[in-house]
Amino acid sequence: MRILLSDDQAQVRFALRMLLERQPGVEVVGETVNAQELLNRVMVTRPDVVLLSWELPGLGEMGSLSALCQHCPDLIVIALSSRPEARRAALEAGANAFVSKTDPPERLLDLIEQCHGQCDARSECREEV
Repeated sequence: MRILLSDDQAQVRFALRMLLERQPGVEVVGETVNAQELLNRVMVTRPDVVLLSWELPGLGEMGSLSALCQHCPDLIVIALSSRPEARRAALEAGANAFVSKTDPPERLLDLIEQCHGQCDARSECREEV
């Protein structure tokens, strides 16, 4: 499974990379720090999953999540935020799942596995809004 990390905080990207690289069958294919880089890297690396900071610079202004969904309908997007109240907005905008940055790492790993392993189509692995 190929995963792209997209967060403007270096320490968050580092922690995610360390967590994911310990998982069998997982390859981190890159990191981005803003919405423009995200769109460019997704087109180049073709990841299976994007771990996306909901507060990513430029995300709202560019409609980046909508653009990702249009160009890569099979891409799994898991939104991350330190604000649990952002969950509804992230899911309504097209994220497949939402994880609070304060959740245990196992929650994130479980969601990644669930979405990747059980979803044949993007809409089938959406969390309930």
